[in-house]
Amino acid sequence: MDKIDKLFDSYVSNSLFKDKIVLQANYTPETIPHREKQIESVASIIAPALRGEKISNLFLFGKTGTGKTLSVLHVGNKVKDKLKQLEQDHVKFLYLNCKLRKVADTEYRIIAELIKLLGGSVPATGLPTDVVYSKFVDLVDNKKQMVILVLDEIDQAVKKISDNFIYSLTRMNSELKNAQIAIIGISNSLTFMDDLDPRVRSSLGEEELVFPPYNALQLQDILKERSDRAFQSGVLEEGVLAKCAAYAAREHGDARRALDLLRVAGELAEREGNKKITMAYIDKANEKIERDKMLDVIESEPKQFQLVLHSIVCLDKRKDDEAIFTGDVYNKYQELCEKTGNEILTQRRVSDILAEFDMLGIINANVISKGRQGRTREIKLMLSPNIKEKAEEILVKSLDL
Repeated sequence: MDKIDKLFDSYVSNSLFKDKIVLQANYTPETIPHREKQIESVASIIAPALRGEKISNLFLFGKTGTGKTLSVLHVGNKVKDKLKQLEQDHVKFLYLNCKLRKVADTEYRIIAELIKLLGGSVPATGLPTDVVYSKFVDLVDNKKQMVILVLDEIDQAVKKISDNFIYSLTRMNSELKNAQIAIIGISNSLTFMDDLDPRVRSSLGEEELVFPPYNALQLQDILKERSDRAFQSGVLEEGVLAKCAAYAAREHGDARRALDLLRVAGELAEREGNKKITMAYIDKANEKIERDKMLDVIESEPKQFQLVLHSIVCLDKRKDDEAIFTGDVYNKYQELCEKTGNEILTQRRVSDILAEFDMLGIINANVISKGRQGRTREIKLMLSPNIKEKAEEILVKSLDL
């Protein structure tokens, strides 16, 4: 029997998991611990729709992994169950994640996707946006109904497009004769509303709901409930759940992060043929997730960001350990733009990009004074050695260098 057969056999016979789906991001649980109050609030705002009444627009915000999407989808499923019971279909619940590529990068595509969710279809591109809008209005208005649009990560769409499309959607009720539309916006950004056009802000934020981060004990409850269903009994070493919860509580109470840690720890233990998930696997899982997250960010950043980052990576490889200043980065960046045929951004714009890298933890930028020459920033690349190499590969491939 060769090595691969042995490996496959050990996976088949020694599964630590009973049902891995329970730990994945797209799983919707039956119960959502520590969110009863928020779920009740969402339900009470949506409930009048069952009577055929117009409901308020609702805006939910809170950090990643605080149960916003889960809570809304949970209420949405309850609405669908209730309609089945009543043998009615006058409430439509449409969910759209605005972070999805190729779905929410233009106003046209967002409306096209909503048309698809209503059972219609339009070509992926090619029609004027107002034609797509009227098709959407016709589909919504073809009977007396309440259409609830859940726009998850709505801040991402506004960042890519503008807040015009939200304004158009909130104004749509004045054009409808039979139906009504309500919007539920979900955002991880607590300051998202501050940057919106005041007209959009007042119409979108008719009702607002904040989801606070989970604390370590609440995260432990969530992990306990899921791990009982996810793993075979007895595979978790004592203290593993508490450690997972502590890690995630430090990361602003992110339940998704806690569940990811547990799942990845299980996968690593299984890969090594271990019968138990020990505390050491939580540390390994944390390292792996950090690394993957950073590489994902680098891969998904726009070309200009990648050009600036590649400039820093090149300067960081110099043998003499010389300090890297903003001016050095800009000179190197200009060289790379000329080499790759990309537009050269202004120094100010490149400074903004550097500030964003600093915020993401990719670099550390310290402002230092150079006397008469004014102030500049000294830049240190903060990627660990095992990420650096992979990051460079991604950048070289993406920029065709």
